[in-house]
Amino acid sequence: MKQQLWSQVKNVQMFVQVKLERTMLFPRLVCVLFLVVLVNAAEQIASDKGLGCVYGHPGIPGDPGHNGMPGRDGRDGAKGDKGDRGDIGTCGESGKPGPKGDQGEPGVAGITGAKGKRGETGERGSPGKMGPQGFAGPLGLKGQKGELGLPGPQGIKGDVGPIGPEGPQGRTGPKGEIGHPGIKGSIGIRGEKGSKGDFGEQGPKGDMPEIPKSAFSARLSESTKLPPANTPIRFDKVLYNGQGHYDPETGRFTCAIRGAYYFTYHITVFSRNVKVVLMKNGQRMIYTMDTYQGGEDQAGGGAVLELDVGDKVWLQVADRQLFNGLYADDDDDTVFSGFLFLQHKD
Repeated sequence: MKQQLWSQVKNVQMFVQVKLERTMLFPRLVCVLFLVVLVNAAEQIASDKGLGCVYGHPGIPGDPGHNGMPGRDGRDGAKGDKGDRGDIGTCGESGKPGPKGDQGEPGVAGITGAKGKRGETGERGSPGKMGPQGFAGPLGLKGQKGELGLPGPQGIKGDVGPIGPEGPQGRTGPKGEIGHPGIKGSIGIRGEKGSKGDFGEQGPKGDMPEIPKSAFSARLSESTKLPPANTPIRFDKVLYNGQGHYDPETGRFTCAIRGAYYFTYHITVFSRNVKVVLMKNGQRMIYTMDTYQGGEDQAGGGAVLELDVGDKVWLQVADRQLFNGLYADDDDDTVFSGFLFLQHKD
């Protein structure tokens, strides 16, 4: 039994030593633990005496043994059973208000509440704008007769009365005033239409005014086609020359009546190019040119010229002989024409 007791004391000492080395407790704690061990040992001895065993006084504690190996860390042990629920603690202080949460979804519309009481009558507002004119009201009753008005203006003087009976002849009285003019009589009825008179004698026949005329038209012939350059072209086949103002021998037109003339020409182009000019007294008026493309081409021109008596107009090939492709045969014509359309009076 002693050995068992000392064994327990040694174990306690080793435990205390280990704890002291681990936790570095104060010396007071060591003493308290040592006294506890002694008390337990005394109680054990007292209980053994009751069994008839006699123990001696405890011996001097032996030297502490060597430190044992550190025990396992209790953190990796198995989870213990759930303990009993503790008592409800006292209420703590209210925490600070948390941040404002996001707005939630709209709730379901509630039931319509009861109708509220009628509010008090408000103050009278300012007058509004004038509204549109209303419809005319019903016709009112006839009013009372008014008072008598003022006398009207003096009326117009009346007509002269009939002449009275002739009085006894006495001294001639003064001349009376001129009477008012009488009323105008009505228009009389229109008389009947008289009979138609006889035809008069026919007068002598008057002179017809003479209209001045001047016109011509001529064309080329087989002998005058492809004319020479820089000389008047002889349109020798006359189509019209009633006044004889065109000379087919020279190809020139001579003005006999002062006025405005229109000249025109139509050309059949064959085998060569064409370049012609309308001449007036040796001056060039207008040009016409056509480049031969093969087969038969057509060219033409015209102008209005103001001429005095004696002026001469003709058509001629310009520049070189290679531009004289004016052609004529039984089926093709080259024509030069002119006429007076406005006479100038002196």
